[in-house]
Amino acid sequence: MDKLITIFKVPELRRKILFTALLLAIYRIGFYVPLPIVNQAQLHNWEEQQSTNAAGKLFGTVAMFGGTSIGMSTIFGLGIMPYISASIIFQLLGSVVPSLEAMMKEGESGRKRINEYTRYATVALCAVQSAAWINYIMSPNIGIILPQYRDFWHGLVCVCIMTAGTIFLMWVGEQIDEFGIGNGISLLIMAGILARVPVALNGLWQNATSKLTPEPGKYGIITLLLLLALFIGVVVGVIAITESQRRIPTQSAKHVRGRRVFGGTRQFLPLKVNQAGVMPIIFASSLLIFPSIVFKSLANMTAGWRGDTWTVGSSFAGLFQELADGFTRQSYIYTICFIMLIYFFSYFWTAITFNPKDMADNLKDYGSFIPGYRPGRRTADYLENVMLRITYVGAAFLAIVAVIPSLVQTSLNVDNTVANFLGGTGLLIVISVCLDLVQKIDSHLVMRNYTGLINRK
Repeated sequence: MDKLITIFKVPELRRKILFTALLLAIYRIGFYVPLPIVNQAQLHNWEEQQSTNAAGKLFGTVAMFGGTSIGMSTIFGLGIMPYISASIIFQLLGSVVPSLEAMMKEGESGRKRINEYTRYATVALCAVQSAAWINYIMSPNIGIILPQYRDFWHGLVCVCIMTAGTIFLMWVGEQIDEFGIGNGISLLIMAGILARVPVALNGLWQNATSKLTPEPGKYGIITLLLLLALFIGVVVGVIAITESQRRIPTQSAKHVRGRRVFGGTRQFLPLKVNQAGVMPIIFASSLLIFPSIVFKSLANMTAGWRGDTWTVGSSFAGLFQELADGFTRQSYIYTICFIMLIYFFSYFWTAITFNPKDMADNLKDYGSFIPGYRPGRRTADYLENVMLRITYVGAAFLAIVAVIPSLVQTSLNVDNTVANFLGGTGLLIVISVCLDLVQKIDSHLVMRNYTGLINRK
């Protein structure tokens, strides 16, 4: 408690925290300002229906990453997802396009130019995504839009509103980076995820009972204790793996200048076990939404096919329907594909973000080396082999955390909104952002000779 009070004793840190909290409050208020043409009662009923099918899971995944909701029919309906998508696109292009790769190595000037291109791409993505969404909800079968507003001009106004809303959120994130504390975009995503906590807790409370033998559809006290213990265990495990490092010893060469000897110190090169972060789960869960939609469409297409003596279409339609149901209800085939994709994207994203050759060249330029390995290619090969081994462990950790919600939901018969807070993407994002925020607050306190939040040995 004393440490929390100390935070607000530093005037500059207090202003940063209050400024960040104010912008986050504005961000959340915008999600309660609907588009002017939406029928709110019909939107609420449609959200409840969509939460159980494949399309609803697609919207739910996008909502989780962008800090929005399934309905996405407010001024901040698109969330911050278009900006994240544009940033990922340019980060991937930077490893394959020579001009962008050279721009990234230019330093601050190159970074500013890439940020400018990212903003332009964000506007384009906002226009496309908002237009697709407005066109989708304007369908008479959906019934969200009032009939008198189903025309081009009202749709264009809504596209402009949603595009401007995302651009405003991008500006809010940049203001938090400059004048607040923490990473602005990450804090926006975390705020969107944490906004679902009251809904999950309310559902848990409404269905909870204090009896040891609960009624059907109710959570008994044993189930609640298991959920609490599992939540604490997952949080502790996520923090441990997120902060874990493989420390490679390095030795700096000695330099003699006059009568003094410089260098020769022994240091460590930290390599994070979970180098890819949460990106593999994001990519894997996004891709696994589409098989259910594709197989469902194929089942509908082949349902009418007829053979000469037997119904060919029924056989194919039944097979496609089984596959669609398997991916929709997250069965064993879904879990196996999910784990395989997490491993694939863990190595893929690590290969994109971690360059052992550049790291070996930097060690060589600074006069450092890894004992037992010659500077240059031998060092790069060693770093690559180490990263391959620790990435396997990091991918296994991500796979375990990713499948925990579905396992809990199946074994304990817990609602999906509650199970999602026991693992998966949302929990990883929240913990990662909280750890980064604590470290930044701690650095501010230590810089001003206060006792930091993190205990140091």
